[in-house]
Order: sequence, then C-alpha cells, then structure tokens
Amino acid sequence: MTEPADAPVETVGLDLLDRATVRKRARNVVIAALVVAAAFGGIVGLVAGPVGFAVGTAVVAVPLLLLALSESRKTTWLHGGSVSVRALGTRTVDLRTADRLDLVITDVRGMRTVSLLVGGPPKGKAVSVALAMYAGTGGRELGVLALRRIADALASIGDTHALVLSELVVAQLKSEARGDGAAARPLYRLASLAPQGRMAQKLNPQAVAGFVTTLD
Repeated sequence: MTEPADAPVETVGLDLLDRATVRKRARNVVIAALVVAAAFGGIVGLVAGPVGFAVGTAVVAVPLLLLALSESRKTTWLHGGSVSVRALGTRTVDLRTADRLDLVITDVRGMRTVSLLVGGPPKGKAVSVALAMYAGTGGRELGVLALRRIADALASIGDTHALVLSELVVAQLKSEARGDGAAARPLYRLASLAPQGRMAQKLNPQAVAGFVTTLD
C-alpha cells in the first residue's frame, strides 16, 4: 500500500548515549580543561607573571571548554533520508545522495566504537553516527528502530557498498532478536577484528563485504 503524498516524514533519534551520560562526559572534560589550563598557565606565569598566567590559561582552556560545550549539545537524528548532527552548529547529509560511506572503529582506553561516517550533498559535509560501543564483553548499541531505519535508508541508495552496510545492520538486528550476547553480534565481531593500537581507523570496504558474506 502506497503512503499518501502528504504523509509526515518520520524523525528518529540516533544518539547512542543518553543525555545524562553525555552531560557527565562534558562535565569531566570541563574539569580536566580547568586543571590542565591552570597548570599550563602556572608554568607560563612563572616566566611572564600574572598576565602570562591569564593568557596561558585561556589558550588551553578555551578550546577545551568549547569541546565540552559541543559534546554537551551534540545530538544526532535521521529525518527521512537525511542524517543531521547538531553540536555548536548543525550538519546535514542526505544518505540517498551520499558519496562517502565508511565504517570507522575508534579505540579509546579499551572502549571500541563502531561508527558510520557519511559524507556528501547538500553541502559536502561529513557526519558520524555511532552504531555501537563495546568494552570487554558488553557495551551499548543503537535501538532497534534506529538501526532498522538506518538499514532501510542505506538499502534505498542502491549502491553495492551501501547494500553491504545495510545487510550488516540487518544481521545485527537479527542477532539481537535471537538473543545473542554482545560478543556474538556482528558489530562487536567487526570491532574485535580491527587491529589494535590505532585510535581511529577506517575499515576496508572489501573486508567488510567479505565479513558480511559470513553472517547468517
């Protein structure tokens, strides 16, 4: 059955972390920023006096405080076929016309995050959507609805690589529906296969395609 032309376009949140966790992380960045900035300002102040202390503190503190503000405001959503990320500003990429689709694994202090990096029209920007985050044998994953809508949007592109990524997300949903533990789910397995010792790495599309062919 075809939906009416004036049917409302669904908006689905794509935030992996809840707001309380995001605010806590931003608060930790603020505390670290103030400590590091004060220490650096103190060192400069020994040479240049009070003015040096103030300037040195500001040089270190301002960028880190802006980062904390950005993190505290960051939210991601899918509206129709477009992914938007809002922090200090808003960036939007239309999945249906994207010319860049990459899976990226970040590894920070033993916490591995699997993200979908999307780039392209309307403004040539790139946005990152965190699909899952793992540490040890547990972690956190996007909800079923969010993953389902991402899979649908990727499948609608028609590109071979996009279809592979859509199948990967569908396999993740099937694994969750079966009640598999985190360690048996495709995104966890994919994150585990990535080499260690790199803070961020883009997965080879051919390697991802080969991995997807092994999934149920």
